[in-house]
Amino acid sequence: MAEKTSGKDKPQQSGRAAEEKKQIPLGLPSPPILRQPISAIHETQIQSLKEIFSNSSDVVYRNIMITPELKGLLVYIEGIVNSADIQEHMLRPLIRGLVQQRTDEPDVPLDDTRIELAQVKKVKTWAAATEGVLASSALLVIDGNHEAWLFNVKGGVRRGVEEPQTESVIRGPREGFTETLRVNTALLRFKMKTPALKMVSMTLGTKTKTDIVLTYLEGIADPKLIQDVKKRLEKIDIDGILETGYIEELIEDHPYSPFPQMHYSERPDTVAGNLLEGRFAIMVDGTPFALIAPVTMWQMLQASEDYYERFFISNLVRWIRFLFVAIALFLPALYIAITTYHQDMLPTTLILSIAGAREAIPFPALVEALIMELSFEALREAGVRLPKTVGQAVSILGALVIGQAAVQAGIVSAPMVIIVSMTGIASFTIPRFNFAITVRLLRFPIMLLAGMLGLYGIVIGLVLISVHLTQMTSFGVPYLSGLSPYSKTDTKDILVRVPWWKMINRPSTVHKDQKRMAEKINGSPEAEEGW
Repeated sequence: MAEKTSGKDKPQQSGRAAEEKKQIPLGLPSPPILRQPISAIHETQIQSLKEIFSNSSDVVYRNIMITPELKGLLVYIEGIVNSADIQEHMLRPLIRGLVQQRTDEPDVPLDDTRIELAQVKKVKTWAAATEGVLASSALLVIDGNHEAWLFNVKGGVRRGVEEPQTESVIRGPREGFTETLRVNTALLRFKMKTPALKMVSMTLGTKTKTDIVLTYLEGIADPKLIQDVKKRLEKIDIDGILETGYIEELIEDHPYSPFPQMHYSERPDTVAGNLLEGRFAIMVDGTPFALIAPVTMWQMLQASEDYYERFFISNLVRWIRFLFVAIALFLPALYIAITTYHQDMLPTTLILSIAGAREAIPFPALVEALIMELSFEALREAGVRLPKTVGQAVSILGALVIGQAAVQAGIVSAPMVIIVSMTGIASFTIPRFNFAITVRLLRFPIMLLAGMLGLYGIVIGLVLISVHLTQMTSFGVPYLSGLSPYSKTDTKDILVRVPWWKMINRPSTVHKDQKRMAEKINGSPEAEEGW
């Protein structure tokens, strides 16, 4: 038999070898038959497989009479395989006798070279055979043979390529990752047609056996960084990986920090852009979100369209985004501090207007702000959890009705409703959800500090956040890299984005002075003449 293996089989050995080396029992014990080699007796083969897959109604057993003297058994799981491939490329050749018995090689009684499936693998143990069946392969066992064959017939109904729901853009590609790992790797290959794009496969989860892929660009990504992330992944010993969030919490540098040290994306162009800057990505089977690291805080405030629009437009939008991040974090606290302790900072007309609006309010500004902020967060959460047809209506109408009713009832003042509304709108301008929710989380302790100490409390909160950020790293890269420590190269894409023909070098967090394009690439005649 001509043995063929898929490209992912070899790299998977590292993760599996580490898992077998630990041998830490997690969850329910496995059947003892898994530790035994495949038997050559056909009746024993059938009995062993039915013992392994007992009480599994989705497992299909198909007896095959290859020749009058030779019996076979085909085993697969219904729903996760392509039934057409099994019918056309396995059953039909076997039953029609296109695959003949080798009489001169008794240990290999079957020649499978006419089975028209690309990925074929030999296995000698029931553990390897079971793992293959659970990974969407069809298992073929033959009477008189101590080996079995696994044919990759992965299929089943899964979601197709669609526009990303969480990262919509006006200008840019419309395709997004899906829940199928090999579809995601293919989408990335379409973007980057180079053999330098490496994809290292591993299997994590003793029960889920989840396939993951670590991808990076060889020659651009720092080899020490790739070795570091490989070691962190190999140390993971858990019963199941269902989403990239599991891996994120298990390998990040500062697990107790509210700030994200990896960002996720379901856009192939975003992943490709980060790989070109020397970062790595982790894709997990069963989720459309890919993890990207190392990251800086500035990346959390950048959107895909920042690089697709001309730099004038990108810079204007980026400055507005920075402004609204500050509003989302500090506006309620500033209102509390000024109206409670520093009324002399406001013009007389404005302070009289605010005092008149708050005259009948029974609560101090801090309590008033907490009531409105918590109500707004509850409405936002309800809008996310409810079906889309009613979620938006509930969030919008709920905010209008509750805000108006609260003002008329004298529970909150009209200025506070305006402040909370502006804060909520500002938080929606943050492109990365995991960073936006961090800002929403930090808003509450800063409000408490403002209610107790006024502007001094806000300054204390800002200093504590700044100290924390300067000590943070993402896979060894400083979280404020570019400004702290300062790098002239990196400042070209932080507060502003210079034109593409000026971003000659990659970020210094990869390799210093590593060029990404030729100098003086602007093709206009004026540029060539020195304009």
